[in-house]
Order: sequence, then C-alpha cells, then structure tokens
Amino acid sequence: MNTEHNDKKSEPTKAELEILKVIWEHGTSTVRFVNDKLNEQREVNYTTTLKLMQIMVDKGILKRDESSMKHTYSLAEEEQETTAHLLEKFVDNVYRGSASKLVMQLLGHKKTSKQELQEIKDLLKQLED
Repeated sequence: MNTEHNDKKSEPTKAELEILKVIWEHGTSTVRFVNDKLNEQREVNYTTTLKLMQIMVDKGILKRDESSMKHTYSLAEEEQETTAHLLEKFVDNVYRGSASKLVMQLLGHKKTSKQELQEIKDLLKQLED
C-alpha cells in the first residue's frame, strides 16, 4: 500500500484549497463556475482552474462526473474529513501534537467573543462528561 499517495490525497495545495472552498460552499460545480468564483477574488485563468481540478481528481480530492456534456466536479470526501486531517497535520507539525498549545495561542492572540468562549466552555464540558 502506498501511504505517501494517500497522505497527498488529503493534503491540498493552497490553490487547491481555494477550489475546495468554492465546492464546499456551493456543492457540485463545473470548472467554469469554480473559475468564475475564484475570479471574484483574484484573476485566475480558466485553463489553470481546469488543470488544477483534473489534478485534484487524480489525487483523489475531487470526483468528476462525465455523464453529461458539462463535466461536474464534487468532493471525494466531506469537508469535515479534509479540514480535520489538515488541522491534525498542522498541530503535529507546528505545535508538536499539542492541541492545548494551539488553543492557548489562539485565545491569547485573538479577541474571542463571549459567545465563542461560551461555545468553547460547552464543548469542554461535553468532552469531560
């Protein structure tokens, strides 16, 4: 089994993450739709978006439906699975696997609202039970 390939499947590049964000928000999409959404933020060539989405299919990040004239692309795995994997890798690489160091830095450097603090407290209470 080639685990290196499996790791890369779940680790999109920055440009691929931009594409994923569009599909997470809007669901199954054509290349044209994704490219139009990306162009609302910055100029991106259609062929670049097409090539990236084809690579993402090859990597197992997206699935392509070729049953109609306009090919559509959808997620190969749910948003939660991808973001959880990316966060785990980030915590491992930057915080040596310590979730508490990450949380302490986040809460120490960002103004956290009372509502967010309450949500964090509620989550901690659930985890303790």
